[in-house]
Amino acid sequence: MEYKIRQCDEKQLPEILEIFNEAILHSTALYDYKPRTMENMQTWYAAKQQGNYPIVGVFDFDDTLLGFASFGSFRNWPAYKYSVEHSIYVKSDMRGKGLGKILLREIIKSAEEQDYHVLIGGIDASNAASISLHEKEGFVFCGTIQHAGYKFGKWLDLSFYQLILKTPKHPVADK
Repeated sequence: MEYKIRQCDEKQLPEILEIFNEAILHSTALYDYKPRTMENMQTWYAAKQQGNYPIVGVFDFDDTLLGFASFGSFRNWPAYKYSVEHSIYVKSDMRGKGLGKILLREIIKSAEEQDYHVLIGGIDASNAASISLHEKEGFVFCGTIQHAGYKFGKWLDLSFYQLILKTPKHPVADK
């Protein structure tokens, strides 16, 4: 099956909200307890726009959002300006069909186009599918924070993976 890849806009917020909330309620992809609201999503979207962070969507030919990926700042100090942390979410009934790979490759491309140097993924250590996807795309394991979260009655370990990009050609430190 062929898919369309494009930037999401505000019209996709209800679909993004649905995908987020399914992940919150039924997985450890998000270490969150409560479903998000449309107000949360509008704030999230505004922050992505303000930071010039992409929200890449994969759509079917009926223009239904099947999954999305984005990135944002890794840490909020100036020396981290070339590092971003990404996230990928795919509708539960569309997982295992290669959409995560499409989205991850688009996010890598966006990070390079914006002159970032390091792409970081924080992945629940039990999420073998996401870890495998990242490793196949060149990400390397950096470490695990044990018991970083608590959800569904158990402690969750958070593993970090990174991809070092060839950009920027001429990094500069802020004065």
